[in-house]
Amino acid sequence: MLKTFRLPDPGEGLIEADIVTWRVAVGDQVKVNDILLEVETSKSLVELPTPYAGTVMELLVNEGDTVDVGTPIISIEDGVAAPSAAEDGPAAPEAAGDGEGRVANLVGYGPRTSEARRRPRKASGDRTGAEAHDRVADTFSMGAPVSRRADDRTPLAASPEAPPDGPIGGGRPLPGPGAAAPEPVLTGGAVLAKPPVRKLAKDLGVDLGAIAGSGEGGVITREDVEQAAASLGAAAEEAADATAAVEETGAGRATVTRLPAQSAETRIPIKGVRKATAQAMVQSAFTAPHVSEWLTCDVSATMALLDRLRSRREFAEVKITPLAIIARAVCLALTHTPELNSAWDEAAGEIVIKHSVNLGIATATPRGLLVPNIRGANALSLVDLAAKINDVVGTAREGRTQPAEMSGGSFTITNIGVFGIDGGTPILNPGESGVLCVGQIARRPWVVGSGAEERIEPRWLITLAISFDHRLADGEQGSTFLANVAAILSDPGLALLF
Repeated sequence: MLKTFRLPDPGEGLIEADIVTWRVAVGDQVKVNDILLEVETSKSLVELPTPYAGTVMELLVNEGDTVDVGTPIISIEDGVAAPSAAEDGPAAPEAAGDGEGRVANLVGYGPRTSEARRRPRKASGDRTGAEAHDRVADTFSMGAPVSRRADDRTPLAASPEAPPDGPIGGGRPLPGPGAAAPEPVLTGGAVLAKPPVRKLAKDLGVDLGAIAGSGEGGVITREDVEQAAASLGAAAEEAADATAAVEETGAGRATVTRLPAQSAETRIPIKGVRKATAQAMVQSAFTAPHVSEWLTCDVSATMALLDRLRSRREFAEVKITPLAIIARAVCLALTHTPELNSAWDEAAGEIVIKHSVNLGIATATPRGLLVPNIRGANALSLVDLAAKINDVVGTAREGRTQPAEMSGGSFTITNIGVFGIDGGTPILNPGESGVLCVGQIARRPWVVGSGAEERIEPRWLITLAISFDHRLADGEQGSTFLANVAAILSDPGLALLF
């Protein structure tokens, strides 16, 4: 019986996802819970398992497509004959299982109780050289572009009868001065490239159909794509420099012909993390009335403490940074100003004070800005808090943060000091009441002592900026919080008073 798998909600009520990488090809044998593909939501990369076992018949969407939840994405033949209505009566609702007593949920079957197994590939057997090459094409190719309409799908493994009007990829070589743009050369067969290479080509705007693969069997390698991208860049610079071409007319008079500005701009689809970030920031900026305050303080004592902590055995396997101490200071300061660890419930007409600090750590990643949060950060020791920060930041940069790990935050820290910036006015994460912006820690002149002992010395200084929701907190609470954080960083021993 032919089973059709529809895109499920990967989590957090999302309505669409981008198809990033197919892990299977037409003709592959799959078992229940084998990974079919990797999708990118507005928050994270998610691997989707199959609820069916059998043979992959069709891939109904292409890599790079943005697909609505509920759209058919793959069909699988399970090898079971469809029961007739006369024999079995009305069909009962289908519930796929995996032979281990588990029933399919939205994105899987829960944890396995048996040892994890790899999905076997179809053996090549005694194929001839030509058949083996065709199998390579089936394995690497995602086929021709397909329609996103559910009623107009084309199996991706089938070669198109006629080449498309334009290149399959996003980019094409730029012409030199006075030369017409060359048309991309598309081969009659499938483009041979592994999914990571396809993604690299997409990111760099390179048309795979115009590249001759240097790998075994004509497979396009990462080096091939990078060389093509470099050629595109050189052609773009050449086209930009040639702003005009001089032609001789019949009368011997020179005229100037302007060349089209083919490299004047680059258009990037608004989707994924960038789309989610834009929507969240607009919602926050035009919903919560922001107030920002700044404070520069001497953190020389914190830097000295940091040196001592790094030599202790508790931190032998944990990277300790100033951010960990700042995060600890934030958790302590919030105990005196709970208004900055609260939420505005418009529907209920209530202010919700959070008793636990779910501390968001704003992280710059290749996919954009992500804010995973550490749940119950206020209950963690400094060692555990430092380890958690390292974990959530590393996971986010690897693109493995799950949607649930970026929801439910109550306060956020954004560290722009790593970029050599002194300060800024951050925008609140939607649903939160405060965000602390941490600038760079730098050696600068500072007045120390008082009276006759007053002098100027080079000290470690930092600029802190707090933005908060004025519906939830007033200047008193915002100022008190900022002053308390600065006091702890200036004299870490004051933490004993909180």
